[in-house]
Amino acid sequence: MDAELPKLIVQSPQRTTENSTLIEDTFIGRPASTLQRVVTLAAILLPFVGLIVSMVWFWQSGIGWTELGLFIGMYLASGLGVTVGYHRLFAHRSFETFAPVRAILAILGAMAVQGPVLRWVAVHRRHHQYSDQDRDPHSPNTAGGGIGGIFKGFMHAHMGWMFEADHPRLANYVRDLQADKVLCAVSRLWEFWALLGLLIPTVLGGVIAGSWTGAFLGFLWGGLVRIFFVHHMTWSINSVCHIWGHQTFDLRDHSKNNPILGVLGLGEGWHNNHHAFPSSARHGLAWWQIDFTFIAIRIMQNLGLAWRVQVASAESIRVKKLVKG
Repeated sequence: MDAELPKLIVQSPQRTTENSTLIEDTFIGRPASTLQRVVTLAAILLPFVGLIVSMVWFWQSGIGWTELGLFIGMYLASGLGVTVGYHRLFAHRSFETFAPVRAILAILGAMAVQGPVLRWVAVHRRHHQYSDQDRDPHSPNTAGGGIGGIFKGFMHAHMGWMFEADHPRLANYVRDLQADKVLCAVSRLWEFWALLGLLIPTVLGGVIAGSWTGAFLGFLWGGLVRIFFVHHMTWSINSVCHIWGHQTFDLRDHSKNNPILGVLGLGEGWHNNHHAFPSSARHGLAWWQIDFTFIAIRIMQNLGLAWRVQVASAESIRVKKLVKG
C-alpha cells in the first residue's frame, strides 16, 4: 500500500498536446501573475470580512437555527468534498467509486474554494514526495529556527505558499487523473462550483425565511463564514500539523497528530498517521481517534458506493511503530 504513491508521482516529464491543453485549463504549473495573486488574496480576505460581519450581526441579533443549519450543512458538504474527494479519493486513491460519485465529490470540494481538483492533488502529491524538505510546497520547517523562523514558516505553510508560482512540472503529478475527462471538465469549471457553493445557502436561506434578510444570512453563514472555517481547517493541516502535536510513527518528516484538528478537521488532523500510511482511507488508527471522513467512506461502502477501501492493517501499524525512519 505505501509503495503506491511514488508510482503516481514519479512520471515522465513528456506531455502530449492533449494533456498540455488540460494542464492549461486547470491552472497546473501556472506562473504567479499579479492577477492570480489578487484573486488569491480576495479568496482569503472576503471570507474573513464575512466572519467580521457575522460577529457584529451575532452580537446584535444572535443566530437562528436556519443559519446554524446552513453553516454546519455546507461545512460538512464542502469539507468532506475536500477530505473524502480531493484528498483520500483523488490524491491517494484510497478507495474506488462510481463516476457520478467522483464528479459529485469533486464539485463539493470545489465549493470549498481551494482551487481546481487537479492542481490541489498535484500540490499535495508533491508535498508527500518532499515532505518538510526544501522542495515541499508548504512546509513550515524550512524557514530557520527561533521564534522568527517558526512564525515565517507557519505563515508560509498556512497561506503564503499560495502566492508563489507552481513548480513547472507540477502537472506530471496528476497524469493519471488527466485521463478522466469528466474530472478534468469539473476541474476546469471550479470557479462555477465555488459560486454555486455560495448560491445554494443564499437561496435556501431566502426560501426558508421568506425574506431577503434570510438570503443574506444564508450567504453569510452558509457561504462566507463556512468558507473561512473550511479554509483554515485545511490550511492548518499544512501548518499546525507539521509543528504542534505528537508523533506515533518516527518518520523522516515533522508530521504530527493533533487531536483538536483530528476532530475539527474531519479526521485530517491525525496527520502523522496519514504520512505513515498515505494510501490508507483511515487516518484515525486508534479507537479513540475520531475520523469523520473515514466514517463517511464506510457509510459509502455499506451503501455500495465505495469499494476497495484501503486500510492499514494492525500488523503493518505494529511493524511501522517498531521501525525507525
